[in-house]
Amino acid sequence: MIGEATSSGGGGKDDSAAVSARKNKKPNYSRFTQQELPACKPILTPGWVITSFIVVGVVFIPIGLASLYASEHVVEIVERYDKDCIPPDYRNNSLHYIQTSEINKTCTMTINVPKHMKSPVFIYYELDNFYQNHRRYVKSRSDKQLRSKASEGVTETCKPEAVTSNGQPIVPCGLVAWSLFNDTYRFSVKKEVLDVSKKNIAWKSDQEHKFGSDVYPKNFQSGSLIGGGKLNPSIPLSEQVDLIVWMRTAALPNFRKLYGKIEKDLQANTTIAVTIENNYNTYSFGGKKKLVLSTTSWIGGKNSFLGRAYIAIGGLCLFLAVCFVFVYVFKPRPLGDPSYLSWNRNPSGQMN
Repeated sequence: MIGEATSSGGGGKDDSAAVSARKNKKPNYSRFTQQELPACKPILTPGWVITSFIVVGVVFIPIGLASLYASEHVVEIVERYDKDCIPPDYRNNSLHYIQTSEINKTCTMTINVPKHMKSPVFIYYELDNFYQNHRRYVKSRSDKQLRSKASEGVTETCKPEAVTSNGQPIVPCGLVAWSLFNDTYRFSVKKEVLDVSKKNIAWKSDQEHKFGSDVYPKNFQSGSLIGGGKLNPSIPLSEQVDLIVWMRTAALPNFRKLYGKIEKDLQANTTIAVTIENNYNTYSFGGKKKLVLSTTSWIGGKNSFLGRAYIAIGGLCLFLAVCFVFVYVFKPRPLGDPSYLSWNRNPSGQMN
């Protein structure tokens, strides 16, 4: 009996040890779990810091100069026309002018080319004070409807431009499409018309994946309140490049969008006659409209900010490097012995 009791007691201890082992979530020891694998632990000595700043300065300043050089060789012409295209009789009532369809909206202006512009010459329209990044505006669209004809009725996110008065879905629906830019430009030099190409002005990925080739405009701009341009109902959305460009909403209230390209060199001092159909309403919210002609370089359009930023950062790094050199030479500080660092004194990480 005593032997049996002793045996029973021993079995109880074994059971409690097994239960304790199961409850213990401590991982098995390994150099990985204990973060003891070999690692680079740099010590920022004055030599390393000064060298790093010099390298950044030497690399950034030439990049900035090259960017500035490329930007300065971009020829850009910017002409504001929203005020000049208003007839004198309507200068004090621009809203009535733009909202009345009986009034002729055609106006002409001339542009002088200051330097030789190598083809292709890109044509942009620029809008100021137009908040395409407003939350309700950005959300007022249906990407499912744009992609597939089967989703024609998916218009829940398109309010207030979702359906017609009799409940028929609008394709494309939403405020973004409804406010499509509809000013047009025609160019001529000495009465010779310059063709404006629309080829490849929209992103290829948008045409192939975001706008369906089987989706056609339907009930678009058919209400009493017209927001912007109209669409040809016989052309699928994947080929409506002006719409595709407009639907890629801008992040800032002042933006440019590509209108087309002139596939011909423009010589210096050439006078271009521009015929504008001034249809788009920016007068109700105090917006501005500008026509932009521009060439490009390897960094894109005319933009000196990138070059100035590189030069500023590179110059700052060189200045700091010189300051650190003076401090290190005239007021040096003794460096500590790296052998006293904890990871050097106890490389294995084991506590003494």
